[in-house]
Amino acid sequence: MKRPINKIAVIGSGIMGSGIACHFANIGVEVLLLDIVPFELNEKEQAKGLTLEDKIVRNRLVNDNLKASLKSKPSPIYSQKFANRISTGNLTDDIHKIKDVDWIIEVVVERLDIKQKVFEQVEKHRKPGTLITSNTSGIPIQFMNEGRSEDFQQHFAVTHFFNPPRYLKLFEVVPGPNCKQEVTDFLMMYGEKFLGKTSVLAKDTPAFIGNRIGIFGIQSLFHQVKELGLTIEEVDKLTGPVIGRPKSATFRTVDVVGLDTLVHVANGIYNNCPDDEAHDLFKLPGFIEKMMENKWLGSKTKQGFYKKTVNSEGKKEILSLDLDTMEYREKKRAKFATLELTKTIDKPIDRFKVLVGGKDKAGEFYRKNFAAMFAYVQNRIPEISDELYRIDDAMKAGFGWENGPFEIWDAVGIEKGIELMKAEGLEPASWVTEMVAAGEKSFYTVKDGATYYYDIPAKAQTKKPGQDAFIILDNIRKSNEVWKNSEAVIEDLGDGIINLEFQSKMNTIGGGVLQGINKAIDLAEKDFQGLVIGNQAANFSVGANIGMIFMMAVEQEYDELNMAIKMFQNTMMRARYSSIPVVVAPHGMTLGGGCELSMHADKVVAAAETYIGLVEFGVGVIPGGGGSKEMAMRASDTFRKGDVELNVLQEYFLTIGMAKVATSAYEAFDMGVLQKGKDIVVVNKDRQIATAKAHAKLMAESGYTQPARRKDVKVLGKQALGMFLVGTDAMEASRYISEHDKKIANKLAYVMAGGDLSEPSLVSEDYLLDLEREAFLSLCTERKTLERIQHMLKTGKPLRN
Repeated sequence: MKRPINKIAVIGSGIMGSGIACHFANIGVEVLLLDIVPFELNEKEQAKGLTLEDKIVRNRLVNDNLKASLKSKPSPIYSQKFANRISTGNLTDDIHKIKDVDWIIEVVVERLDIKQKVFEQVEKHRKPGTLITSNTSGIPIQFMNEGRSEDFQQHFAVTHFFNPPRYLKLFEVVPGPNCKQEVTDFLMMYGEKFLGKTSVLAKDTPAFIGNRIGIFGIQSLFHQVKELGLTIEEVDKLTGPVIGRPKSATFRTVDVVGLDTLVHVANGIYNNCPDDEAHDLFKLPGFIEKMMENKWLGSKTKQGFYKKTVNSEGKKEILSLDLDTMEYREKKRAKFATLELTKTIDKPIDRFKVLVGGKDKAGEFYRKNFAAMFAYVQNRIPEISDELYRIDDAMKAGFGWENGPFEIWDAVGIEKGIELMKAEGLEPASWVTEMVAAGEKSFYTVKDGATYYYDIPAKAQTKKPGQDAFIILDNIRKSNEVWKNSEAVIEDLGDGIINLEFQSKMNTIGGGVLQGINKAIDLAEKDFQGLVIGNQAANFSVGANIGMIFMMAVEQEYDELNMAIKMFQNTMMRARYSSIPVVVAPHGMTLGGGCELSMHADKVVAAAETYIGLVEFGVGVIPGGGGSKEMAMRASDTFRKGDVELNVLQEYFLTIGMAKVATSAYEAFDMGVLQKGKDIVVVNKDRQIATAKAHAKLMAESGYTQPARRKDVKVLGKQALGMFLVGTDAMEASRYISEHDKKIANKLAYVMAGGDLSEPSLVSEDYLLDLEREAFLSLCTERKTLERIQHMLKTGKPLRN
């Protein structure tokens, strides 16, 4: 069924309502955001002599909420310009406007009586066939539906976003008892294809899937922390990145989300799931009740499990809550022998066997924790989901887990998982026992590049639906490998297109990756039609391998360093001037050299969540892999008759000089890093490689012709150089920048001006690359540059010296 969504209404403008409105605006949908009329005037309104009848007063709540949301960090919107797609109003004067929308989303307070009143009003103005959904986190649909018309009920479902809606990928779809199947199918499709979410079909049970399992996991830890005598720092160390979870781990996450929010959901499960075998686990431990009593709710009250404070020396420090004394103390360093054994294991999925085998307190923690989780998730089928993969999808998309519970169980081994459960007095579910008895060795398998899951009713491996639009590199890497070295691998994507995947630490670009890029172009030019450069790690690339640059500079191996930079530049130019289309697919952090590679592609297919920029100033150098040249060239291409060319060039100069990083792919267009009419954005990162492949194939089939090397770059010479030098002098004199900052800026100025040419001239890319390389090398001889690089290598943060 074709159902275009051109305009939606969001009712309720709180944190979630405004966030949902912003995310629909992100994807180009027009949004009507509504909230109630204030009950009384505030002081400012009284002072201005306004009344409750003035429009500015009547829309105050919705406008203030949206304004606060747009100012919040991280931003809910890809570009502030997109906020123009949101119009605001109130539920008294503007409710009639919902007759013109395609979808109405209710996001008001979690009270059934209020939701029912809202739906009663909606029914009066909603045109038949319009989608109507609620963002409730647990109120049963049958109660919200009560008294509504047949058409309303046929188009009603829960669409549960996770906060913040832009960033968390989980989109739980819970159809009402009378909801049409075509509506459910549409919502599932729309969440994945348009909103960029992982759509998970859930049942109308308390807390649905994500929160039911997630809150169980946290409550389980709350009860284990004292039983095992662990500190909160130790639990956060054990439940963070080492097992593929966010850095905020457990207790930091609760502080950020708010303890009161967690308690609300936990109490809801406790009160509404009396038959849950882990019912008592959802009862709040004494220390949680004490924290609630003290209003130690986390970030919102300035203290929770952690507390930011200023010590006697005036320095900021973070204190930790001692759960025995309920007093704050200095943080303690957490260290476990078991974790040391995993340091050489790159992927979290490969660490689990080692972790559950640990001989120390960490090993005991993991055995107890995973046993409890395995036992709990197996028993939630078919209560909250008929398919096990939906539970894994929900935990990965909603809580940022790299691997879901059943994937972790697979990694440990099904029989080992059963052994862990039995050691804790827990029994495997009958379906698990039957599965093992039938000879099934895992919950998931991979066949012909597709993921299959164990289908419990069918008692067989079934292909996971919805994969046809994706290319999952993990699934094809071994079977489709064409070439590899220690830092890169080339895979055959089919249809004449190959993919180069970085596999270095943090996907840094060093000798092995550069070799991989050149090899991929060689192969594509000889035997294939096009090349995609993309990966599915957390980040595309954090840039060039600065450790290698540092070692060469310290050893004063300047000839070798010159050759290394020259090779980097040549590789970037090869990507641009090969005889086959090169499509780069950046996502996440795409910094320095990763940005330079993207800028030299025939086309960029960027994930919406791409944080891209030329950040080399932070380590005391200028972009040396073609980035400085590229910005000068893009400024030249932007010069238009009547433009003040110096002003245009200055904008591109400042993008490098201020080490600007786009907070979304859309912002990268405004910075000139991505180019309108050439580069595109995909909202769902899971579709990115497949989309990039499609574009490479289309370009090849349309008759791709190798571009001619540019010799027509207009540079402004002394005219621009003088402007830049005066500016950097003034900045240093005003103490906005250091002497070394000025030196870096002047080197960049020389490159982007095209040197000290006496008049504006047309030059080649190669001319600018030579200037760029010379400037980069000269900065590498500076002691302060080496200090900055060393500081970055040690701390991961830039040093201002």
